[in-house]
Amino acid sequence: MKQTRGKRLNRYMEDYVIFDLETTGVRPTADEIIEISAIRVKNHQAAEEYTTLVNPQIHIPASATAINHITDEMVKNAPLLEEAMKSFLAFIGDHILVGHNIHSFDMNFIQAASLRFFETEIKNDYIDTLYMARQCLPQLPHHRLTDLAEYFHISTQGAHRALNDCRMNQRCYEALGKLLGEQPDVSCPKCGASMVRRKGKFGEFYGCSDFPRCRGTRKL
Repeated sequence: MKQTRGKRLNRYMEDYVIFDLETTGVRPTADEIIEISAIRVKNHQAAEEYTTLVNPQIHIPASATAINHITDEMVKNAPLLEEAMKSFLAFIGDHILVGHNIHSFDMNFIQAASLRFFETEIKNDYIDTLYMARQCLPQLPHHRLTDLAEYFHISTQGAHRALNDCRMNQRCYEALGKLLGEQPDVSCPKCGASMVRRKGKFGEFYGCSDFPRCRGTRKL
């Protein structure tokens, strides 16, 4: 099947949906979503929230509970994933999605769930604040969400629960967006996605933010 997943962008948007997942592990093909949260943002302000625990119909490993504090008892009466995904997809509509480390984690989980239950891909373009942070704050030794929150003096209380992480990351994204606005916006000549500065063996250049799916480049 030809992949039609949305592009990873690198922009500061006024309107978007920020989302986060908690899961039983890191493998979309073997692990399950146990919490989905999202915040719809309009004109840079949080306007509406969606959040639900999800019954994964499997035991939640102790290693996952140690991180997100979600237990089997907490999810036993929660909706199953198909119902939760249906509500989540209705909530996000065709909005641009924002999240932290979603390019290689959360997007893979929701794509797998959408294909599994509805036989369709999620085509929303999305922005990963991990990549924005690496570009805008290269001086930081680490770019975890909690690292960004601490840098911007944002409370990390309740971290690793999906809705709290959405609220935290929404503030981080707004702060990163202002830093990003100080940098030139260059579009990829191949796919139109935003480009970011990269270093290669011949020096710096602009590379597509949707790499490795797109390998477009431009000279500085």
